[in-house]
Amino acid sequence: MFTSYLFPISYAFMSFPVAAMLFTLPFLIVQYRRHGYIHKLRALALYLLLLYLLNAFYLIMLPFPSSRHNLPLSGSSIQVVPLQFIGEILQSSSLSVDQPSTYLTVLRNPAFFQALFNVLLTVPFGIFLGYYFRTRWVVCILLSFMLSLSFEITQITGVYGFFDNPYRIFDVNDLITNTLGGIAGFRIALRISGLLPRIEQLDSRTNLSTKRVTYTRRGIAFMLDTCVWLTAAGILSLFPVPYPLWIVIGVYFLLIPCWTRGQTFGKWIVRIRVEGCSSSLRPWMIFLRYGLLYGVTLGMNILLFNSAWVNTLSPDISGPTRGIVLLADLLFLIHLIISMFKKEPLFYERLSRTRNIITWPEKQQQADTVELSLSLTGKGESIR
Repeated sequence: MFTSYLFPISYAFMSFPVAAMLFTLPFLIVQYRRHGYIHKLRALALYLLLLYLLNAFYLIMLPFPSSRHNLPLSGSSIQVVPLQFIGEILQSSSLSVDQPSTYLTVLRNPAFFQALFNVLLTVPFGIFLGYYFRTRWVVCILLSFMLSLSFEITQITGVYGFFDNPYRIFDVNDLITNTLGGIAGFRIALRISGLLPRIEQLDSRTNLSTKRVTYTRRGIAFMLDTCVWLTAAGILSLFPVPYPLWIVIGVYFLLIPCWTRGQTFGKWIVRIRVEGCSSSLRPWMIFLRYGLLYGVTLGMNILLFNSAWVNTLSPDISGPTRGIVLLADLLFLIHLIISMFKKEPLFYERLSRTRNIITWPEKQQQADTVELSLSLTGKGESIR
């Protein structure tokens, strides 16, 4: 019987890397927006939650019918008698209250194992709700019930119409046992929460001003900005405007950051901005920074793929020009990789004397207050 569970569990672990890749980008954005940085314990908990949900989904849904055109179930597809499994256990086992030796027959009963499995299935869900999300017990009951209901609806609808007929019955006892499992997990979380770091206190001693802006964070901002300015350039190209791409790049990366104190849309999403290394941010710093990055580095590639411009060059010049641009791209890639591993600024940051910093005034003020209170406490103890 237990071997039947290994099949869906193996599918869950095989599909986890793909699900994790799809989950990572929104996870990083939400974490940067809500907390200002990525905490390893918080990330571990959420990825474990993702792995658990995959396992729960496959355990409930698999195996699928061999064909989309499956036959209807032989009996009723809905079972609405509460706690019917208790009667099935008593009828199919030789249980006798006066004979303790018959108690073990219940443990070998398939109906008992099915009910126990349904309870254990949602215990981790209740633990996550109680420990990580810090929900109330009423919310835990509601969410555990809704999770179980979503499974039952998916089954009774044949995966929302993918199969011609339901391939499993809608059982009200599954709703009951799954909800009980969520409550049990919630109670377990209350018991073990004292042994684990409290989620709500993970950021209490975090000083965002001392944290380095990672290249991952900058890469997300770059991707978001690219989506915005390419879309804007595409829309502007529909109108009779000369050089729409260069106009959008100039407005988006030169004028807007001067007005927003070094922020673009992508940087605002992940809560970072450009700042001067040794002085306040000046317009010339922004112009030099983004001029080198987008005007020179990106501009060379734009001209390279501009057939109208390349066709104006003679073959003796266009060939070496392409080679020079490709060589510059290779050197920039090597420079980027080395800078990422050494955690050093890129060339355009050094020349423009700028850097990226985390922007969260409220959180920074809270961290400064905590640090000040700790220093005052230390001074008071030393005086004593």
